[in-house]
Amino acid sequence: MWQVVVNFCAAALISALVIALLLPISRRYGLLDAPDDRKQHESPTPPVGGFGVYAGIVLPLLWVNGFTPQSIGFILGGGLLVVTGALDDRYNLNWQLRILTQVLAALLMIAVSGMRANHVGPLFGFGDIELGWLSVPFSVFVTVGLINALNMFDGIDGLAGSVCFAVVCMFIAAWMYAGMATLDINLFLVLGALFGFLLFNKRFLWQKQAKAFLGDSGSGFLGFTLAYIIFNLTQDVTHPISPILGPFLLAPPIIDCLVLIVHRLRRGQSPFAAGRDHGHHLMLDAGFSVNQIVRFMVLLSCITGLFGAVAMYIDMPAPTMVMLYMLALFIWLWITETPERSARYFQWLRRKVYS
Repeated sequence: MWQVVVNFCAAALISALVIALLLPISRRYGLLDAPDDRKQHESPTPPVGGFGVYAGIVLPLLWVNGFTPQSIGFILGGGLLVVTGALDDRYNLNWQLRILTQVLAALLMIAVSGMRANHVGPLFGFGDIELGWLSVPFSVFVTVGLINALNMFDGIDGLAGSVCFAVVCMFIAAWMYAGMATLDINLFLVLGALFGFLLFNKRFLWQKQAKAFLGDSGSGFLGFTLAYIIFNLTQDVTHPISPILGPFLLAPPIIDCLVLIVHRLRRGQSPFAAGRDHGHHLMLDAGFSVNQIVRFMVLLSCITGLFGAVAMYIDMPAPTMVMLYMLALFIWLWITETPERSARYFQWLRRKVYS
């Protein structure tokens, strides 16, 4: 228990300290996220949160674990994403270059750390599906998908950080249930780093606007980190937890990303184009406040994660779980299909919850 407290506090302190040191530097050199018609912040804000989260995880990780293949692969892949994301925040890099970098980061994780998806569980009810030679491309696909899902989801103050905080708490619960105590302790580094970042990113009574954003560097690194954790969580042969649980733990960002891609492709737009058509934007337009959306998404993440865990505990057939997940996806797709429909349903939801 003492090591858990030390890990959390060290990561939180380092994360907060790095962000605090970078804030004046970022303002001095104009490294700021400027407001525009698709963003909800009112003043230029430093996108330096990713550096704090990265340092808060990596420095204590090296102190605790040293230079193991697992830590080196994580540090190299994550560092590549943080640097590329920072350059993207500054110079708005081409999306093809960003995807290439994400693929390279995933390959570093696979080649150096050995983290990958070797099986996907009994998706179709006929026993565990081994991926074989498809393991590497599938693992790259999952990692790149989570990186972009978190990047798209990071649109309002406190949202991505708070949801990831809740998701990591569920990861910890799953790891404790599986009996993997050592890895569970290391997860508190991620939790602490997120806590340090949220002190600058979340809206409080004394802080009406975020002082720092994750930026592309931070959202990309968080997606990469969650992929790394999921591969650890679902691929261990001695304490197996079905890979089917992963999408349920991360349902809001994954479903919102997939639905957004479908809507944009149907409109003839690039899935990677900037826009104000994310789920949280639609909820803002329907009258939700920023903190109300954050609380709603955190609660939704906990509900879907708990449902996935309970469904596995009672041995719900995997195909049934997949069908229910697809049903949730199609419901979100239908609700957000038009601004008028989304406004009607989100306004109804707001009246029911906050009236």
